[in-house]
Amino acid sequence: MTHEQVQAWLDAYVAAWRSNDAAAIGELFAEDAEYRYHPYDDPERGRDAIVAGWLEEPDEPGSWEARYAPLLVEGNRAVAAGDTRYDDGQVFSNIFVLAFDGDGRCREFTEWFMEHPSE
Repeated sequence: MTHEQVQAWLDAYVAAWRSNDAAAIGELFAEDAEYRYHPYDDPERGRDAIVAGWLEEPDEPGSWEARYAPLLVEGNRAVAAGDTRYDDGQVFSNIFVLAFDGDGRCREFTEWFMEHPSE
């Protein structure tokens, strides 16, 4: 993976999140991918489980903004960082630890996040 390929994947991730489109979400992940919403959770296993998890409690379209960018890319692994800002004032800083397959689909996703203090 290149820096540009990881950025394109992150942009597609945000677009899929914004659309809540099952096909767009599924395209991001390998068939046997593992997705962790928190580093120490048991992962969602498999593309279908990941899509179902995303759609279980979707964020309202237009209620948030997010931007992520790769920090490090080495081979098929990457670390990305960014912020998510909700209309209600909540702000989260995120780190994503990612591993990709040969087709550019994510096969391992782990999210680390911190909520900013209320202003």
